[in-house]
Amino acid sequence: MTVDRAVFIFAGLVVLAGVTLGHYVSPWWLLLSVFAGLNMIQAAFTGFCPAAMAFKKLGVRPGPAFR
Repeated sequence: MTVDRAVFIFAGLVVLAGVTLGHYVSPWWLLLSVFAGLNMIQAAFTGFCPAAMAFKKLGVRPGPAFR
């Protein structure tokens, strides 16, 4: 697995968790999904992704997107 795939999986899980918690617990949890979406957009433009940096430190091999 590469950092790119790990970031996509993590982002997808965060979005699904936000929507699920927003439905069953409180609508305020939908802000978690909004945050994940905004973070993905800014990462696409800047190349800066905190999750990618964390996965790199955990030893996940780099991919083409987040070097």
